[in-house]
Amino acid sequence: MIELKNVSFTYPNGPKAVDKVSLSIGRGEFIALIGHSGAGKTTLAKLIVGLLKPKTGWVKVGDLDTKTTPVSKIAEHVGYVFQNPDLMIFSATIYDEVAFALRNRGYGEDEIKKRVVQALKEVDLGHKPLDTPPYMLSFGEKHRLAIASVLATEPDLLILDEPTTGLDYARCLKIMEICERLVKKGKSVLIITHDFGLIAEYASRVLVMKKSRIIRDGVTKDVLGDVEFLKSEGFMPLQSTLLARKLGVNAITPRELASTILEKKALK
Repeated sequence: MIELKNVSFTYPNGPKAVDKVSLSIGRGEFIALIGHSGAGKTTLAKLIVGLLKPKTGWVKVGDLDTKTTPVSKIAEHVGYVFQNPDLMIFSATIYDEVAFALRNRGYGEDEIKKRVVQALKEVDLGHKPLDTPPYMLSFGEKHRLAIASVLATEPDLLILDEPTTGLDYARCLKIMEICERLVKKGKSVLIITHDFGLIAEYASRVLVMKKSRIIRDGVTKDVLGDVEFLKSEGFMPLQSTLLARKLGVNAITPRELASTILEKKALK
């Protein structure tokens, strides 16, 4: 569905932000992109959605080459939610904010209202009056509004840049559950986050970026379970992973650890 081949990008008068990255994203994948600040994660996301154009290499969304395809066309297939929702929100009401892209694509008002109401409900903003001005929302609510605006367009790939910023744990789980439902429908999700706990529970694949390159690409359990690798790259493994290792069991999440221990006790 999405393919990058030897993609590099350098900002004007700056260092290389993405260096010779090759990557494929298929349908129904839930991918987490991790890395320290400045690793190139957000730049890579913007290259995928066409907001930035590769200096070398190419990015293809289906048959569309992002170098020659308008961003508006790419956005029909890839939705991108910025880390800072204030960079995305500009309409006078939450209804108009979510409806904006749908109107641009020529949907009828009945279909637009149906999608807007559903998207707001998905992100727990369904209780808000549709004429609520976005400036009256909290930061976390603005973030969820930005997500709703993209969800309403039903993209093939949803890219979320630090989507849990400003949210309590219950809201974080809600966002991840939304992503999980999209994946079950055959859509794909790429989430940029530092929250290993959420990654371990929901993502099926993890990409690790360092100094503009992808240095690891693998199954979540393999990557987050590689304690030596994580520590060598300056990451803190999950406490449940460390405890599982001490107990000699193959688990990375608290849920897996508890389940494995109970199974072992049942066999005794």
